[in-house]
Amino acid sequence: MSVIYTRVALIGLGLIAGSMAHAMRRAGLAGEITGYARSADTRAVAREIGLCDRITDTVAEAVAGADLVVLCVPVGAMGAVAEEIAPHLAPGATVTDVGSVKRDVITQVGPHIPAGVHFVPGHPLAGTEHSGPRSGFAELFDNRYVLLTPEPGTDADAIARLRALWEGCGAKVEEMDADHHDLVLAVTSHTPHLIAYTMVGVADDLRRVTDSEVIKYSAAGFRDFTRIAASDPTMWRDVFLTNKDATLEILGRFTEELFALQRAIRTGDGDHLHAYFTRTRAIRRGIIEAGQDTDAPDFGRVQRKRETPAT
Repeated sequence: MSVIYTRVALIGLGLIAGSMAHAMRRAGLAGEITGYARSADTRAVAREIGLCDRITDTVAEAVAGADLVVLCVPVGAMGAVAEEIAPHLAPGATVTDVGSVKRDVITQVGPHIPAGVHFVPGHPLAGTEHSGPRSGFAELFDNRYVLLTPEPGTDADAIARLRALWEGCGAKVEEMDADHHDLVLAVTSHTPHLIAYTMVGVADDLRRVTDSEVIKYSAAGFRDFTRIAASDPTMWRDVFLTNKDATLEILGRFTEELFALQRAIRTGDGDHLHAYFTRTRAIRRGIIEAGQDTDAPDFGRVQRKRETPAT
């Protein structure tokens, strides 16, 4: 592919930013990639591994002259970062983000976007439990979805250009209303993560089961919970605080379903349990048929590309 953006600035240098840098280089999508992270240690690591063409010591220097700026920071920090970069954005530039909550990000970032600069919020549905500049890899977005949630009236060319970048990184791109996005992700990502954190916490609280037994006798289901629960705590704290309405709605529905299962187990209603598990099993088949996972019976033990739950 040809260069889509002359200069891309990555603000925040974790898994997603690192993977974007690798993917853009793989396809030759950016003339130059600059990067900035608030932590000096993170910047030092990024320089050491050559993550970007230039790692800057100020966010202003990173975004100067960039025609695409990607906010790769926790959603709770988006507004402050947008305010900081606003005076330094080039006319005609596009600002996007990779946060897994969209309405709150639009509320935070939108007011700081100067006239003549385009804001196209985005969310790549890809991730692993790993974080930091060393965690990225070019294949992270291959065959994964990226959801763009532009507000009405957003420049069509800016949207099309960003779509082309993500497609060049290997992703499938769709547009979605921000509020609908937040409800969908509460089901597919946010609530499952909260349940995983809870299950691991419950295991830790069971004093009759020692830590060594929990670790030694971990079955596949619990191992998957611990893998999900190893995700970045700052990111997930911000996700739940900024998408609380949708998450609480889905948690309420989850609680109702859980009570129904409790009743079926208590009363010995095997027919209900079998019918429920048969229906939910079909969801797994649908995910495989959609190409979003494989049916390999490895339970995460085979070292494939790190295709763990999206954010």
